[in-house]
Amino acid sequence: MRGEVAKERPPAPEVAKQKRREAAAEKAKLETEIIDVPVPTEARTCPACKSGQLKAVGNGKPSVTYAYVPGYFRRKVFRRETLSCGCGDYIVTAPPPDRLDEKSPYEPSFVAYAIVSKCEDGIPFYRLSKGFERTGIPIARSTINDLFHRAAERLAPISARILERVGQSPIVFADETSIKMQEGNARAFIWTFLGENLIGFDFSTDRSGDTPARVLGDSTGELVVDMFTGYNRVTVPGRRRRAGCLAHARRKVFEAKDVPGASEALDIIRDVYVVEHDARDAGIEGSAEHLALRRARSRPLMARLLVWARTARRTHPPKTPLGKAAGYILRGRKALTRFLYVAALPPDNNRSEAALRRVALGRKNYLFVGHEDAGKNIAGLFSIVASCVHNSINPIDYLADVLVRVDTHPNRQLDELLPDRWRAPPADSAT
Repeated sequence: MRGEVAKERPPAPEVAKQKRREAAAEKAKLETEIIDVPVPTEARTCPACKSGQLKAVGNGKPSVTYAYVPGYFRRKVFRRETLSCGCGDYIVTAPPPDRLDEKSPYEPSFVAYAIVSKCEDGIPFYRLSKGFERTGIPIARSTINDLFHRAAERLAPISARILERVGQSPIVFADETSIKMQEGNARAFIWTFLGENLIGFDFSTDRSGDTPARVLGDSTGELVVDMFTGYNRVTVPGRRRRAGCLAHARRKVFEAKDVPGASEALDIIRDVYVVEHDARDAGIEGSAEHLALRRARSRPLMARLLVWARTARRTHPPKTPLGKAAGYILRGRKALTRFLYVAALPPDNNRSEAALRRVALGRKNYLFVGHEDAGKNIAGLFSIVASCVHNSINPIDYLADVLVRVDTHPNRQLDELLPDRWRAPPADSAT
């Protein structure tokens, strides 16, 4: 489509080959079953000389297929040794296995699976309960819900620290989306804040600027957001500098794509992204060379876009689609051009919008959160799971480990447990 902005250019042939090699290496890690398939009896005689003494050629010709083996849960019975002294004054029993509390039979790995299923895959608890039952372990939805929220409370220090670390980042991306709260049938909001290596989420019952002010405090640096006024309190002199979202501007122009003149703006914005693709392909993204490239090619393009917007605003009423798009660009011109001055800034806020997709998926599947505390719990677990994914860590492995360690880990060393610094325990230390 004319004016369409591709997220990525098609990979070069050598890059595509490398991706195929990496995919093959991942597949090679799968548990492999070798099945010997003999030649059928009727084919074991040579049709030319009628000999039945055929010789094997090599180890056989491999044919590879991939099968689904239904997952299962394992019931573990720990027979804890008990010893007593003949004097009658001493008896000792081996320690119990790791679990979230004394009365729960569910190991941290089980709870981790439930958390990731909801927070990353958007699976509501009633579906998860049905899936558990099919694999041989009936469990009530209310039980899964209790495990989920107890885990969130236990992990609250980690999720709070993630938000704190994000608030200290020199560049922060932020966005928010609504979610229904069952209590009071009210509309609430989940916010996302992305830092250098971590992704934080926060929950609030309103869309005021209180949440950005609480998360970002008096920090300084860049804040990549749209033009929503809720971020005004933290984008003032002496605090954060606002950077706009060119993708938002493009979206507004695209809504008026059938109006004469809109295609010009779409083409200009497309060419701005071509510069970004060129910088990525050249391996200079975020460098001084990237900034120079923007000043040479993107600055004239953005100047043309502003000229276009001024013309469009004069010729189209402010409440028409194209008039609205032109007004948006002109009101946010300083923020929209901020990326021309800071190499590390992208021209848009797509990163935070991508982070919010997991919330949108959940909103579609499980519809609402029960109450404010439940909203804060799910936001905290969103922070942890999203940060794991961002750092290429399996969130189930991470949660299964950290759920056990967080209560006894020194608070002053809490950063060691955050996803960007966590290290998996040695394999031989697992129970």
